[in-house]
Amino acid sequence: MIIKLCTSLVCAFCVCTFHAALAFQDKGSLEKDSLATQIEYTSKGFQFTAPNNKFQLQIGGRLQFRFATPNDQDPITFADFDPERKTVFKINRARLKVGGHTFHPWLRYYFEYELGASRLLDFRFMIEKWPWLSFKLGQWKTEYTRERVISSGNQQMMERSIINRPFTVDRQQGISVYGHIQMSKVADFNYNLAVLTGTGINARVNDDENLMYTARVQWNFLGEAVPMIGSDLEVREEPLASVAVAGVTNRSRYTRFSSSGGGNLTDFEIGEAGQYSVNQWLFETAFMYRSFSWHSEMHLKNIDDHINQTFTQLRGGFWQAGYVLNHEAATTKPLFEPAFRYAIFQPSIGFPQYAREEFSLALNCFFSRHANKLTADVTYFEFEEGEVDTSHQSWRFRVQYEVSF
Repeated sequence: MIIKLCTSLVCAFCVCTFHAALAFQDKGSLEKDSLATQIEYTSKGFQFTAPNNKFQLQIGGRLQFRFATPNDQDPITFADFDPERKTVFKINRARLKVGGHTFHPWLRYYFEYELGASRLLDFRFMIEKWPWLSFKLGQWKTEYTRERVISSGNQQMMERSIINRPFTVDRQQGISVYGHIQMSKVADFNYNLAVLTGTGINARVNDDENLMYTARVQWNFLGEAVPMIGSDLEVREEPLASVAVAGVTNRSRYTRFSSSGGGNLTDFEIGEAGQYSVNQWLFETAFMYRSFSWHSEMHLKNIDDHINQTFTQLRGGFWQAGYVLNHEAATTKPLFEPAFRYAIFQPSIGFPQYAREEFSLALNCFFSRHANKLTADVTYFEFEEGEVDTSHQSWRFRVQYEVSF
């Protein structure tokens, strides 16, 4: 009932927004212009474009159906390796996406709603008149890690790695300055600077006077950025490559963030206002060429507990690659791509023998690129704690069908 009500309200908002935009046009030509409104279907869904391209509205959706056994969650603690068997078949994601522009093509807006969880994910407004200087305000995925920024509908693997949980900054509210600077083929850069509330998704207030600050610089040394998408389905004849560095600083009651909001890592409790100072850094690489794709990230994170007077340093990383086997038959489809990822996470650098590892093998079948695909993966997890000479291992198998419209 709640999902149906939310869907109806969002659709009504979209229709009212578009008709309100039309009302700004000259009244004398309203009837004529309304008849000239262009309606088409694009990669972003159903698109309504007003005359003279002054207003545009795009409405789309995405569904993920997933089967997993013996369960669907990544193990976090040793206790997670001996759970009850919880084989699941579920609607993993059900998204409604609305975007477009108003008055000018460079005044853009976008929001995304998760129907299954009744949660507002994105709501942002962008000013993108100049490629080298753009502005954004609202709520969105913070541009920090490539793995998190890539949409769950455009991933190469079925899900993000085990290091996403401890290192992602996830969605925040605030303002951002970003752009693309291209002085030559070698001197090609993307940058992003943001000032954010730093208390997580849909958090309307801060817990203290401190804000979150993020910075990311990406060098596209072959003259073009690697797109924020998994898999090279374009059969690119020219290689694309980039390296990026990024940093985040924040002080709050939280040590991690997710799509559920602010939370804390294992061994950390929900703190008092401003209890934890978190500083983290990222080094990232990406590459695409002739259906081969590569992606890696290395993370370092420092947590300073101002109440208990403790300092913790975490690190982790992953290396991922995939190759479309029948890229020469791209026009006949479907396309098949095997992909592999290795990830490692150390909850404390002071105890290097304490590590969590992930080995994942995935097979994608693209019927219509990422808009209609079937993915199967098998994952092997291993946790080791050298001090007490204990280790745990587990396997997981999943199948997922995804469709966007």
